[in-house]
Amino acid sequence: MVALMWFRRDLRLRDNPALAAATAGDGDVAPVFVLDPALLSPSGGPRLAVLFRTLRALDSQLGGTLILRHGKPETVLPQLCAEVGAGSVHCAADFGPYGSARDDRVAAALAVPLVRTGSSYAVPPGRITNGSGTNYQVYSGFYRAWLARGWPQPATSVRPRWVSAPSDGVPPDPALSSGVQSGTDSAPSSGPVLPDVGEAAARTAWRAFLDGSLNRYADERNRPDLDSTSRMSVHLKWGTVHPRTLLADLGAGHEVFRKELAWREFYADVLHHNPRSARDYYRPQLKALRYADSADSAAGSERMRAWEAGRTGYPIVDAGMRQLLAEGWMHNRVRMIVASFLVKDLHVEWTAGARHFMAHLVDADLASNSHGWQWVAGTGTDPAPYYRIFNPTLQGRKFDPDGTYVRRHVPELAHLSVKHIHEPWGDPNGAPAGYPAPIVDHSAERNASLADYNALRNRG
Repeated sequence: MVALMWFRRDLRLRDNPALAAATAGDGDVAPVFVLDPALLSPSGGPRLAVLFRTLRALDSQLGGTLILRHGKPETVLPQLCAEVGAGSVHCAADFGPYGSARDDRVAAALAVPLVRTGSSYAVPPGRITNGSGTNYQVYSGFYRAWLARGWPQPATSVRPRWVSAPSDGVPPDPALSSGVQSGTDSAPSSGPVLPDVGEAAARTAWRAFLDGSLNRYADERNRPDLDSTSRMSVHLKWGTVHPRTLLADLGAGHEVFRKELAWREFYADVLHHNPRSARDYYRPQLKALRYADSADSAAGSERMRAWEAGRTGYPIVDAGMRQLLAEGWMHNRVRMIVASFLVKDLHVEWTAGARHFMAHLVDADLASNSHGWQWVAGTGTDPAPYYRIFNPTLQGRKFDPDGTYVRRHVPELAHLSVKHIHEPWGDPNGAPAGYPAPIVDHSAERNASLADYNALRNRG
């Protein structure tokens, strides 16, 4: 009897419990990936390109047997089961709002069992509860419970006998153009430089991090100029490595990195219990916050375009936004800085920024993205974060002290001294020609944001 292995966000062969379950019957395994239009349509070009390249890498691992089908899974999978004579369909459990509902539809449409084994997390969402039996809403409590619960060791690798069927094939990479403008140069760049992908690339990247900057991570993780982060987020996004595999390699001195993996699991748990928070306010009372400029208004649209293009006049913000366009990725500290600037300096609602990140990030994860933005905006699980307003100039000085990161991504400022790299308007010769003046005054906009928030609190 053939078992159908339905790959989704687990595009690997090692440490794959669903694949182990599909192989347990000692029969042939037919590997399939369904290109679901509901998931493809909101994805930006960089993320689609990474997905398609990852699928090609997986197909190569499978000896060219990966079956690609386009359409709704609840329609495609029953048809494929009939084609190959499958007696079961295997997948990892999906805990996202769309994914869990989709899987229920597939299970109802199939004439054979849909077997869900494992997940994309060390501890699946919904498994950790507090003393009252409800989910944690504060990270610190979640982290302690997550550690106490623990997780299994990586699953044993298996070697199925693969069988195939006619495939629609992997689409070509979408056209990619970042449209970054540098100084007076209005020509768009050739598009983002995307990371190496696939299971082998994930393991290579992880080994390099283990042997390189992991032991410096606690001290350097907030420094975008040093590039000391793991860059594993894109591999976790597509499941070319399992977080349990990473956790198994960590020691007692790697607590800070372990906590970063736990943030991903915390936000997945929050979203599992609050599906509407994928695109709506976790704290609905804060929907009454006043945003001076909607992203759809004329003023808001102009500010949004300047922010998207890295043309705000604040070097650390512009460097981050240009890195996003150039790489489909952004350093995590800078993600917080640019998010705070959009919401609390430009007064554009966080949902607009979250959509932009989802369109451009190759590692865009719905739970982490939505709740990361809500953490910055003050609308999420953190009980009182609204007063946290990043000063972009001070953040630049602190975390990019020599201006290396800014020089890398904003080359028209590369000649400035350390003293003026984060304040080009203070250079004796003035800001370089073509580089914009600050789009707003940070001090004034910070006060305006705090006044709006206090007015909302006073209304009760």
